[in-house]
Amino acid sequence: MQMESQNLTVVTEFILRGITDRPELQVPLFGLFFMIYLISLFGNLGMIILTIVESRLQTPMYFFLRHLAITDLGYSTAIGPKMLANFVVSKNTISFHLCATQLAFFLLFIACELFILSVMSYDRYVAICNPLLYNVIMSQTVCWVLVAIPYLYSVFISLIVTINIFSSSFCGYNVIPHFYCDGLPLISLLCTNTDKIGLIILILSAINLISSLLIILGSYLLIFRAILRMNSAEGRRKAFSTCGSHLTVVSVFYGTLIFMYVQPKTSHSFDTDKVASIFYTLVIPMLNPLIYSLRNKDVKYALRKTGKIIQNNFS
Repeated sequence: MQMESQNLTVVTEFILRGITDRPELQVPLFGLFFMIYLISLFGNLGMIILTIVESRLQTPMYFFLRHLAITDLGYSTAIGPKMLANFVVSKNTISFHLCATQLAFFLLFIACELFILSVMSYDRYVAICNPLLYNVIMSQTVCWVLVAIPYLYSVFISLIVTINIFSSSFCGYNVIPHFYCDGLPLISLLCTNTDKIGLIILILSAINLISSLLIILGSYLLIFRAILRMNSAEGRRKAFSTCGSHLTVVSVFYGTLIFMYVQPKTSHSFDTDKVASIFYTLVIPMLNPLIYSLRNKDVKYALRKTGKIIQNNFS
């Protein structure tokens, strides 16, 4: 919908082009993504609840895992329900303010996930390289500070980008070539000079991606050096096993982001972005709780214990 006043077209809503315009794919894709979102929703909610109520999971590692689940749940929920609704409506519209809200929450949680993952790598570094001082270094206060800083910084990042985009003038053409309100597709609809906003997004994306990745790489270099110095093969195996789930999550998440943002302009397209976006907005939030629950003996123990309690209550 557009309102015209004094020859100026004001955009009041956007049309999301969605994942596909082929009618025969709408129902099967809705079913597929509905199942993915449900698994993501219950998996991450389960991980949050489990790390709160289970005494065995009251450690810094699971405290950070809880916040990883919160960020996964946050950005998948910012995107998923609206995307699913668009499969079953005739016109895929989103209001101006809802679009701004969706972008703001998506940016908040996706940026926060980068730094939660880097904090988790630092936690593993302390656990393996300074095991005797682990409880002192990773005190409850330190843990809260290490998650509070990413949240506050991510709010700042989210507001800067969202305000800069939505305080600019849109040209009247309101079709977003994506299935959610993302920064780059929205910038392409602006009338004003987009160099400043594009530069802001580029700089912030580079800072977030590179700084968080450097923390992870630095932590794991020190971890691997410490592991190689261990005399016991069993000790090395246990040390590697504590990092396995985190390394898997990091590889999948950063691999997808790097693929998306480091493409050359000549081969870059919104269709490619859609495929990558589906993976990191819906598939990765589903995979993360599965990776941690399948590879982690403490989580599997807590799940079995909770399952028995539920079974006994209903029997």
